[in-house]
Amino acid sequence: MRRLTRAEMQERTRAKVLAAARDEFAERGFREAKIDGIADRAGLTRGAVYSNFPGKRALYFTVLADEAERSAPPALAEAERTAAEALAALARAWVARLPLAVEAPRGVAGLGVDLMPEILAEQRTRQVFAQLMKLNAIVLGLSLERLRPRGAPAARLVRVAESVLTALYGVSQMSAAAPGFVDPFDAVTVCERLADLPLGGGWPPVAGVPQVQAMDRPWSPADTAGAANALDALRAEPERFSGDGVVAVLGLRRLEAAEEAVRAAPDGTEITAVLVTDDPDELAPLARLILAELAGCLRQAFPPSSWPPLRVVFDPSGDLAAAAGVSAVSDETETAVRIEADRIVARADGRLACHAIASMPQATIASVPQAAGATTAPAAGASTARSG
Repeated sequence: MRRLTRAEMQERTRAKVLAAARDEFAERGFREAKIDGIADRAGLTRGAVYSNFPGKRALYFTVLADEAERSAPPALAEAERTAAEALAALARAWVARLPLAVEAPRGVAGLGVDLMPEILAEQRTRQVFAQLMKLNAIVLGLSLERLRPRGAPAARLVRVAESVLTALYGVSQMSAAAPGFVDPFDAVTVCERLADLPLGGGWPPVAGVPQVQAMDRPWSPADTAGAANALDALRAEPERFSGDGVVAVLGLRRLEAAEEAVRAAPDGTEITAVLVTDDPDELAPLARLILAELAGCLRQAFPPSSWPPLRVVFDPSGDLAAAAGVSAVSDETETAVRIEADRIVARADGRLACHAIASMPQATIASVPQAAGATTAPAAGASTARSG
């Protein structure tokens, strides 16, 4: 029998810890679960658990993220749907996952009952959760916009999406905190009616866009270890990093900048958001979980043609960010690069970097002279109104 490599042994140990943690959380709940209990279930020492996870909450977030991703449904077949019909289907998919028992559930169905208290426990998790919700609202809002009837005036529907997510998370929390108080399926009717809510909320002018640096360096993320298992978190399919477009490296407290790239880019531009964090053990699985919760329902409700030109990839190792030239990442990172013919041809850093790169026409990039390998140029449209 072939001897396992060190990496394979570590992966096997990690899998044992996660399986044991899932059973411990399902049986006892997060509050009563013990690291010693998890170690006993896994047949490992307490130290072996801590060598893989820094604490119980990191384990909890990872278990929930794995569950959400494992249960991801296949994508809906292409079909004609109105925004109201899509939101009703989204809400049905959402509430179908909720435990409907009057008493607080245990078992796998009740794994997520303690999630929100753990998010609320610290300011940093609250701040990251807020940005994850922003990203979910952007994805949902852009999808709603692509379902608008032909000839209908353009409208930004991200605020409508925020209202939908507020309703759905509210139903989830009331189902956990006050079982039997509300019929979760009322959320279907509520979300369906929200499709026509006149919230307004355009896309205002932007100013103060950072300088764009013209570059010429290879773009080869597929050669990195981080690309081996990279998935588009929205579509649950491998990310190949092929083709021209914009790659935005975003810390978990800068996720709303993804909308800057989508709004500013010409139609048909591929936008890839690479999500990074300085706490990959705890915040990365939280991010995976929150996006998987929406994406799974979205795939059941919205036809593929309505999905926005945005791909979301997690990069806990920082390998993909390094391929884009970002050597050090944090939750505040915002760097965007333009990819053409497998080359990085332009880069911007800091607030509004996504807008700067996405709004810069290809011809403008080509005309920027390069001195000693790179120069800077102002982004095109730096003082114009944002599209959409």
